[in-house]
Amino acid sequence: MPNQERPIKLGLFLIVDGSHEAAWRHPDATSGRGMEFKRYVDIVTNAESNFFDFVFLADTLGITSDNLPMISRNARTECYDPIVLLSALAPFTQAIGLVATASTSYNDPYQVARRFASLDHLSDGRAGWNVVTSANRFEALNLSNDDLPPHEARYRRAREFVSVVKGLWDSWDDDAFVRDKASGLYFDPSKMHVLDHRGELFSVRGPLNIPRPPQGHPVIVQAGSSEDGQELAAATADVVFTAQENLAEAREFYARLKARLRHYDRSEDDLIIMPGIFPVVGRTQREAEDRFEHLQSLLHPDVGIPFISRLGGLDLSGLTLDDMLPTVIDVTNSSRSRQELFVATARRDSLTIRQMFMRFAGARGHLQVVGTAAMIADCIEEWVSTQAADGFNVMPPLLPGSMTDFKDLVIPELQHRGLLSSAVGAGTLREKLGLRHPADLSHAPATQ
Repeated sequence: MPNQERPIKLGLFLIVDGSHEAAWRHPDATSGRGMEFKRYVDIVTNAESNFFDFVFLADTLGITSDNLPMISRNARTECYDPIVLLSALAPFTQAIGLVATASTSYNDPYQVARRFASLDHLSDGRAGWNVVTSANRFEALNLSNDDLPPHEARYRRAREFVSVVKGLWDSWDDDAFVRDKASGLYFDPSKMHVLDHRGELFSVRGPLNIPRPPQGHPVIVQAGSSEDGQELAAATADVVFTAQENLAEAREFYARLKARLRHYDRSEDDLIIMPGIFPVVGRTQREAEDRFEHLQSLLHPDVGIPFISRLGGLDLSGLTLDDMLPTVIDVTNSSRSRQELFVATARRDSLTIRQMFMRFAGARGHLQVVGTAAMIADCIEEWVSTQAADGFNVMPPLLPGSMTDFKDLVIPELQHRGLLSSAVGAGTLREKLGLRHPADLSHAPATQ
């Protein structure tokens, strides 16, 4: 069971109005200020002072659909580049980790390695990279491609991509830059390593033109739960952000993924598993249910079918909101794990598409808990104590209100139970998460 020596980990999944699809329509939402930087500063510094280990920014390279009635009702068509935003937030924070999403399908390893090394230096060792392979074909269309690459090809590219990025982060020993004015030696040439990678998909010489990141390697987060995603996580990730709706399936996922680590000579402590949690908190059960029902009442039907099609990767052409899923569902080239979750839930609970929309519009397939602080803490405690999770990525339904509720009601309950530290953690993000500083594994010869 967690204790003060190994408290649970908490991340904040940051969507500026909140994680619920209709959050921007709530009377308490500050919509119209979606690009206002001060809002981000307020939310992130609030999370930092309330024992969150990191803030997590998802990202896609463009709008997510060509369905104009749907996207015209979606507040998520405006967002900052996450690296730019987190770099701007770094001076306003001292302790919280800064995790940004970057796609391995539409970047080059050298660029990603340099950007996250830069963020790690700017933040004194608090950077994290959320590795995604991109599952939206509109990203492909924005980047000179006709469609998404096949699922397996995306993950094959991701494996080599992450390996190259890690190799580039090892371009220099931690103490390579001596900057000795007396001798005129700026860096020790014996401590520079040329990667000279020549692989199936990439040819990258190196070295990186920035010193080794303060963490050695910025923390690597991986958010896929398909078989390919789990294998990528076991080989490369420090943290996994996974969508799990119930305890039994979460425990099975946890055990299966931790077992994969031994194939890569890694221990179970080398990977932290953090499901998402969508907590609707009330001082009473009735208050929590009323808050959730209010958000649900703001969902617009125009959003329903496009939302399920996009997030679930399902072709719903010709169907209405009151139809059931067809008997045969074609597997698309989108997010494999989310497709499986949506279809399995709809089949098990006999949901119409409208009911699927109402079911997933908040938590998106993650754990949803509507209740009092004690009830939410019970759930967190059960998942962590039974090896279903090492912590949670918290998805506040409405910001800033849901964050205030979590801070005032749930955080003290978790601390009272000894599940959460009573002090804001210091040091690098790796240190806060209890992860090792990676040794320099480069064996390439030094160059003059």
